[in-house]
Amino acid sequence: MDQSVTLPDMDPCDRPELARYCGRVRERVSAERFDHIRRVVRLAEAIAVANAFDAAERRATRLAALLHDVARDLPSEELLRLAPPENVVEQGHPLAVHGRAGRAIAVGWGVDDEQVLEAIEGHVFGVSPDNRVGVAVYVADVCEPGRGVNDDIRELAMRDLRAAYELAVASKVRYLRSKGTSIHPATLRVYEQIAHGT
Repeated sequence: MDQSVTLPDMDPCDRPELARYCGRVRERVSAERFDHIRRVVRLAEAIAVANAFDAAERRATRLAALLHDVARDLPSEELLRLAPPENVVEQGHPLAVHGRAGRAIAVGWGVDDEQVLEAIEGHVFGVSPDNRVGVAVYVADVCEPGRGVNDDIRELAMRDLRAAYELAVASKVRYLRSKGTSIHPATLRVYEQIAHGT
């Protein structure tokens, strides 16, 4: 990892506001996925601090990052029960709904902060560029150190979160197009928002 990006040392599960969710998340995901989630929380927090998020935004960012992949390891049938497919991409790829399914789980656990819920749902396809909490979680998810890719996005996020988000979304769209993979309509909407500066 770049030396210029320092992650908080504290285990996210040691934070009182997160501790009550950590066990629930850990029960639903593999050990590897939980390690990824903890790295995303730490990086999202570092991004939030570097980009002068206020205390409430930092708390929302940590919670959304902790819950972002809570549904990622569920069987397809459970994913589709929690988040029925809304388009052809989701019908063909049930994993595509894990953000919406995660949102449903979070609501069931009493999470009612719309910023947090939008970030959980939007970490798969993207969020409005004005949703700083969602942007921080999206960027942290695609470039956390355990992935071994996107160091440039991680480095940029510490200086200019919006630019890092634009790069992350554009990279995803280019990658999917190069593979001939169907792109989710929500990702294309975000990509167009960014391209037109809205």
